[in-house]
Amino acid sequence: MAERSADWMRQAGRDLASAKAQKRDGFHEWACFIAHQAAEKALKALLQKHGAQAWGHSLLGLLRAAGERVQVESDLETGAKLLDRYYIPARYPNGWTSGTPSDYLDEEDAEKAVGHSERILRFCQSLLARQEAPTEADQEGGPDAGE
Repeated sequence: MAERSADWMRQAGRDLASAKAQKRDGFHEWACFIAHQAAEKALKALLQKHGAQAWGHSLLGLLRAAGERVQVESDLETGAKLLDRYYIPARYPNGWTSGTPSDYLDEEDAEKAVGHSERILRFCQSLLARQEAPTEADQEGGPDAGE
């Protein structure tokens, strides 16, 4: 399987921009769900870059899988748990006893969701950027320089 972490991160960024637009336009339930999607794609990018299979939609599960490979910031788990709560109830009326998701999820929910998603994306981006940065040996030409 081709390593496509950059594609996953690029889509994560677009999803986050979409979540912000949904929040701005008052579609708070969709902002919550899309914020989850952005974080999911960012974590899958990170895992793929580390050669791991990333299955499922639980951000907490993906974050814990990432923690087996990299040092994970402790506060990200709180955000992952919150975002996981939006995966189904933000989209389906049967996630609630009556009404629709738009009756239950408001601007404050969307604000929190987008904020946690942004933190997860920044975390993943920073680790991916470190992996892409040339090493000292690369900068000096490495052991095979001059061949």
